[in-house]
Amino acid sequence: MKKYQAFKEFLATQSAQIPVLSFFFNLLLAAVLGYLLGRLYVKYGRSLSNRKRFSENFVLLAMTTMVIITIVKSSLALSLGLVGALSIVRFRAAIKDPEELSYLFVAISIGLGLGADQVAITLIAFFVIAIVIWLKNAKAKTDDFFNLFLSVSSLEPGSIDFNLITEILKKCCRGVSLRRLDESRDSIEATYAVDLDSFEQFQQCRESILEHNKNINITFLDNRGVD
Repeated sequence: MKKYQAFKEFLATQSAQIPVLSFFFNLLLAAVLGYLLGRLYVKYGRSLSNRKRFSENFVLLAMTTMVIITIVKSSLALSLGLVGALSIVRFRAAIKDPEELSYLFVAISIGLGLGADQVAITLIAFFVIAIVIWLKNAKAKTDDFFNLFLSVSSLEPGSIDFNLITEILKKCCRGVSLRRLDESRDSIEATYAVDLDSFEQFQQCRESILEHNKNINITFLDNRGVD
């Protein structure tokens, strides 16, 4: 009985009362920063996935992380319990682009910082990261050329000569880079990031590829984001 009482008193000393107003303010701030991070990702991200839909996770992720850290830091017993809980939880989210993982880490960092009551440091870090993202993309996103994703696919994998496709793109485009290649027994698809100076180059690029093989499916996707 004495050991149980001593253990109970030990747990009580490890717990701290969480200020409700401070918690509510940090939770609201996490939601705002998560939303702003989502807008940055939609506007400046280069992932092939649905960026708008993926960015909707940032608010919830930042807020959830903030709640967990706030609760765990108030009790040693809870922190030990969290380690045990996470050992049986497995996350199997399909991350197809390293850029997606980078933004997820930023969202988690927001929650960690605010959960630890490091409001000033979190705000400074977020705005510095936002400025870096803006500066990184400012030069690449000019209005004098098209920044597009070009997807070339076929149900006959052996019918596409990617060396020839690449040579055609290099002649028509300012810049070309292979971003993704999916190949199976029944189909093949390659995605390029291309920069075009004019609509005439766009037409020339399309016609040149179709001259190579009329059975090829071509898809152009805008890569400049949504304002």
